[in-house]
Amino acid sequence: MNILNELLQERGLNLTRRHFFKQGSNAIGWAALGGLMAEGVPAANAGDNLPGETSSPDGVLAHFAPKAKHVIYLHMVGGPPQMDLFDYKPKMAEWYDKVLPESIRKGQRLTTMTSGQARFPIAPSKFKFRQHGPNGMWFSELLPYKAAMAEDCCYIRSMSTEAINHEPAITFIQTGNQVTGRPCLGAWTSYGLGSLNNNLPTFVVMVAKPSNTEQVQAISGRLWQSGYLSGDHAGVSFRSAGDPILYINNPPGVDSATRRKTLDGIKRLNELTLEGLGDPETLTRIKQYEMAYRMQTSVPELTDINSEPESTFRLYGEAAKKPGSFANTALMARRLVERGVRFVQIYHNNWDTHANVSGRLPDQCRDVDQPCYGLIQDLKRKGMFENTLVIWGGEFGRTIYSQGGLSKTNYGRDHHPRCFTMWMAGGGIRRGQVYGETDDFSYNIVKNQVHLRDFHATILKLMGFDHERFSYRYQGLDQKLTGVEKANVIQDLLA
Repeated sequence: MNILNELLQERGLNLTRRHFFKQGSNAIGWAALGGLMAEGVPAANAGDNLPGETSSPDGVLAHFAPKAKHVIYLHMVGGPPQMDLFDYKPKMAEWYDKVLPESIRKGQRLTTMTSGQARFPIAPSKFKFRQHGPNGMWFSELLPYKAAMAEDCCYIRSMSTEAINHEPAITFIQTGNQVTGRPCLGAWTSYGLGSLNNNLPTFVVMVAKPSNTEQVQAISGRLWQSGYLSGDHAGVSFRSAGDPILYINNPPGVDSATRRKTLDGIKRLNELTLEGLGDPETLTRIKQYEMAYRMQTSVPELTDINSEPESTFRLYGEAAKKPGSFANTALMARRLVERGVRFVQIYHNNWDTHANVSGRLPDQCRDVDQPCYGLIQDLKRKGMFENTLVIWGGEFGRTIYSQGGLSKTNYGRDHHPRCFTMWMAGGGIRRGQVYGETDDFSYNIVKNQVHLRDFHATILKLMGFDHERFSYRYQGLDQKLTGVEKANVIQDLLA
């Protein structure tokens, strides 16, 4: 009898609100819940809304009107060297091959890749810089297209993190925690804003292939998982070769009618399981089967870029015609948000420049420079720039001192979490701004630090959410993207 009671209690705890209200004993509660929830999408802290709060277009309650209805996050895997791209440090020319002063390092930890070096010789950037835009932002010669759109973007030169190695650092900037298992920013966006297109995923991930592959980092689906949120908020990975999504097409010999009949049968079995156990992941599985069926017609149209005018390829560059290139994924990102996808995550690998900065960095910049320009201009001409937030950056920065051999023409740089540069554009960001400063060594922040928690809080504000109240109850705690430590919205970044 005790075992039976325990099983009944466990079953009761597993009941979803959808299943509970389906029993018919709380019709009034069901009506109230329907007013707070989009179909199949949970409300974000719906119970403690304040006067003046508004709803997003698909009915999910937001704390205030969102400025960014879509996000395109361009992650440069490996950590771009800020002093070779954006954070100009002309005084370092006088420090060539001199040792990094302890007064600058201040005992900060190093990776095991350089902690054993006998000395830490300063490696000034070999690339030339010029000022552009209304605030005189410095740009490397490697980024002529980014320089041309300086007035469209906000450059943050004072980003900081605690993570010093790739896996925890990427996990931290994507999920707000260095430990895997939490929802990523895209999953939080899906949970909070819901879907605008029932025939496409709310959150899409693409991994672009760099033209140079000297040192790519391992990345996996852990970075775009939904964590403790429902599984339907996880990112859907689009591939660059073969079918865009695995198993989306019917197997050989199976026509659409047979597929539909099969899915109807599977759906009924899943519904029986849902009615019996109330497992929310069963509901997720039902949704995913149906989404896959609808994507059979929507995805081919989405991925067929032959309908794009030639002017589009002049914007992004000829590489946009090559599946899997960064230019191609950038164009796909515009096509996705144009069709209602909320969050598009693009990963571009090989920025881990421990050596051969001179040989590798020009390739990396050629891959992304014109496509980023093309994406911003394309969003503007489509009338989507003001409600689409574009984010560019890596998981940390690089050291001013050289890892390994140093010459006037080449050097390497180790990981550096203390300061790095990112840029954002559109979606409520103040344009043409340079925010934050680092010291002459690009080693420490001397003005307007932006921690990753502040970064996340600011993004959530742009999407219409108060990061302190935007939470999900899990294991008895109100879990948040920004965690439990203090986070601040950087008001100066907002338009």
